[in-house]
Amino acid sequence: MKLKLFILVLALQTAWILGTTIVQERGLASGTVILLETRPVDPRDLLRGDYIILNYKISDIPLNMFSPLVTNSLPPGATVYVALEKQGEFYGVATASTEPITPAAGQVILRGRTQSWWSETNAHLEYGLERYYVREGTGTTQGKITVQAAVPSSGRAQIKAVLVDGKPFEQTVKDSQR
Repeated sequence: MKLKLFILVLALQTAWILGTTIVQERGLASGTVILLETRPVDPRDLLRGDYIILNYKISDIPLNMFSPLVTNSLPPGATVYVALEKQGEFYGVATASTEPITPAAGQVILRGRTQSWWSETNAHLEYGLERYYVREGTGTTQGKITVQAAVPSSGRAQIKAVLVDGKPFEQTVKDSQR
């Protein structure tokens, strides 16, 4: 009996790991790839390891861009659906809503959560794209950082590539070490 229970637990854990991997890889492979512009932020945290903190221009959304119009601050942790459309080289906010929205032609829907700090005119969102883990000692870079993100129909984007001055992050690190 104990052996059967052990095998069942092991099978469930394996199925969960495989299922999570398949969902993540499917999102990267089939999602719409968009280019996002970042804002500079200090990239080091000695306690948590080496990663780059990414802050996006699409993270601060004016409340007047919400449909229906939002007049008060949104509570922390509220789900927000953001319609992005290409604005020049990068994608920018077209509209936002606290209710699920259908994208217009050329738009993608990104799903985010409000944060505990905001201004009276903006909502600050996080999309789950704010950290990019790197090898130890490679977190500081010089240049403009942009992000390629894959956005599946669920709206939960994943980082596909981080670019420094248009080149892949890893290539920039190799070039700087020469």
